[in-house]
Amino acid sequence: MTDKLIIFDTTLRDGEQSPGASMTKDEKLRIARQLERLKVDVIEAGFAASSNGDFDCVHAIANTIKDSTVCSLARANDRDIARAAEALKGANSARIHTFIATSPLHMEKKLRMTPEQVLEQAIQSVRFARNLCADIEFSPEDGYRSDPDFLCRVLEAVIKEGATTLNIPDTVGYAIPELYGEFIRSLRERVPNSDKAIWSVHCHNDLGMAVANSLAGVKIGGARQVECTINGLGERAGNCSLEEVVMAVRTRRDYFNLDVGVDTTQIVPASRMVSQTTGFVVQPNKAVVGANAFAHASGIHQDGVLKARDTYEIMRAEDVGWAANKIVLGKLSGRNAFKQRLQELGIEMESESEINTAFAAFKELADRKSEIFDEDILALCSDESVSAEKEQYGLVSLSQRSETGERPHAEVVFTIAGKEYQGISDGNGPVDASLKAIESHVKSGAELVLYSVNAITSGSTESQGEVTVRLQHSGRVVNGVGADPDIVVASAKAYLSALNKLENKSDKVAAQG
Repeated sequence: MTDKLIIFDTTLRDGEQSPGASMTKDEKLRIARQLERLKVDVIEAGFAASSNGDFDCVHAIANTIKDSTVCSLARANDRDIARAAEALKGANSARIHTFIATSPLHMEKKLRMTPEQVLEQAIQSVRFARNLCADIEFSPEDGYRSDPDFLCRVLEAVIKEGATTLNIPDTVGYAIPELYGEFIRSLRERVPNSDKAIWSVHCHNDLGMAVANSLAGVKIGGARQVECTINGLGERAGNCSLEEVVMAVRTRRDYFNLDVGVDTTQIVPASRMVSQTTGFVVQPNKAVVGANAFAHASGIHQDGVLKARDTYEIMRAEDVGWAANKIVLGKLSGRNAFKQRLQELGIEMESESEINTAFAAFKELADRKSEIFDEDILALCSDESVSAEKEQYGLVSLSQRSETGERPHAEVVFTIAGKEYQGISDGNGPVDASLKAIESHVKSGAELVLYSVNAITSGSTESQGEVTVRLQHSGRVVNGVGADPDIVVASAKAYLSALNKLENKSDKVAAQG
């Protein structure tokens, strides 16, 4: 008999806390549908009490997802918990995840509460949540740096009140694998009613060991749930990477003796979707989902792989979905084929007019690019010009002139609240001139802190360029993403996309975990 390892995905909650990674409701829904296709057990859809926008996202996902449990985070207070329960109404399977800090540092400096007050609040919160939802997860924030004696008291008490999952976070990424595994095992041995709940791990990657720590928590500690994100997305150095945990357990089943319910062929499509949506590019040498993960450059390796794949490959590229990069459509493809492909990719448009707009953009792209890949369609549908939400800024046209020995010049026509404006500027290069042309009218005062260009599909100069622009203004950080076969146009789209996000001032309450 093998146990099952529960995969708890928090890309849409903890992953989104990465500076600039905020997503719209449509984008979150699209990723949630992909996570459902991936067959993750639990989707943490957001932190319902943090903002009205987050509440709406959790509510929409709860009413859309049928096969995975949908979860909302809530601080250990009645208002947050009630808000989470309300957002989760309509879910086939719902979970409330409540947390309170238990480390001496956090209790004193952040909460300004005594240990006894924290214990009482944890008990009251789980009791309140249990009356609203059958599935309750409790996390002692900064659990790994908490006093074990006090932590055992808290955990025993919340299990008595009905907590069904206990998650022990390494909130600041301080753990070392063997020590963290032993820490989880010790807690399970010391808490008298530990067998009444599933134990979970949630590790951050500050020292580059989030995956190792999580797997130690599973193997040594006996945890049966891992909290993770697609591509390891998350604030600071990120979270435990879903794809690495899943493939480690699957590849080394001889050691872990655990089953995972994840459909691994959906890993690469999920990775691409999250990367394109957030603008966080996956490094080429990233395990499992990096572009070089299955590339064998060394002659001796290539020779071995050609003779027998298992000489150097411990996983097959197609097992994680790399074979999915097939040509899907061309300029002769009809509207129905396009519409069906949208459904297969988990992209749902609100109305027929939106499908028509997206199809027109697809046809225009197909005239410029002979082969259209899944990634191209994802990028096209992420473009503000075809998205459901009316944006403050939109690109109309761009012309630029660049010649050796001459200063580059750009003229950009764009809309602000539906009205057209023309910006004209010189610059150090065509991209610089184009962005300065936009700023000449907008005068946002934002600081450009990141500019990166990526080819959406490899192997051709015909590939669309995907540009990520990160802007910072008054303490807010946003990412804008734009895609086009013309890099300068993609840059202007990305800049306007970032300005739109700066315009959308949603005041969210930050959470740790």
